[in-house]
Amino acid sequence: MNIFRVSVLGTALLLAACAQKPGQSTMADASAKPVATVNGQALSSAQFDFFIKNVAGKKAAELNAEQRTQALDTLVRAEVVAQQGEKDGLDKQSDTVSSLALARLQIMEQAVMTNYLKGRKATDAELKAEYDTQVAALPKVQYRARHILVKTKEEADKIIAQLAKGAKFETLAAAQSLDGSKVNGGDLGWFSSANMVKPFADAVAALKKGQVTPAPVQTEYGWHVIRLDDTRESAPPAFDTVKDKLTQIVESKKFKAYSDGLLAAAKVVKTPASAPAAGGPATPPAQ
Repeated sequence: MNIFRVSVLGTALLLAACAQKPGQSTMADASAKPVATVNGQALSSAQFDFFIKNVAGKKAAELNAEQRTQALDTLVRAEVVAQQGEKDGLDKQSDTVSSLALARLQIMEQAVMTNYLKGRKATDAELKAEYDTQVAALPKVQYRARHILVKTKEEADKIIAQLAKGAKFETLAAAQSLDGSKVNGGDLGWFSSANMVKPFADAVAALKKGQVTPAPVQTEYGWHVIRLDDTRESAPPAFDTVKDKLTQIVESKKFKAYSDGLLAAAKVVKTPASAPAAGGPATPPAQ
């Protein structure tokens, strides 16, 4: 399997922010033999290793000879295409310039974050505190309900009337619902209010077990007739199962606090959105 069958343009963008112009070099690259040279442009071992790490998630040494050849061919192709783009002046086009500028910002932000967090890894105490915060914010109740989804309020009103006369909810759901849950008689399984759009969640929360919504409930998907079958207390996930996610949250908060400080210390001048573009026509004076 060719694990390097990726977009050449995507590869070029990935490398663009750290690519060198012909004739440029670093002290580290000066003594290193390039893995390839394309029209005089050297592709360094560092670029090759970085490319493999990002595409395959491995080190170059972990690949076999065929995979390394595939990777190099893909990298060379990307360089050839990028050079042609420069010949065509595409690197001067507004969208390309903006894309490269944004890629630089993203890459630098990630680099700064990685550097900042080196000695500030999340501690067990911080993870436990974040866990308690997240658990406290979780919905305390889960619901099990069925619904019938139709296009119009009139259709939903007729279904409610049929149910009032003794029709079976599951049968009507299987025959008339537009939702995929119709195959299970409209059963949505267990869910929390956070998993549903607000009008639906509010309607379910107002029901008692076994009760059907007295009026149709409108959401962006259509009109619902809902029956609440059961409720249960929500069990929070075990700490160990969400530890990786908690680490991301804690470290993201740390970096946000750091970047907030950088922002507060920066001299920022914002141009109002209503201001004319540079070189554009000025707003005429009032008559």
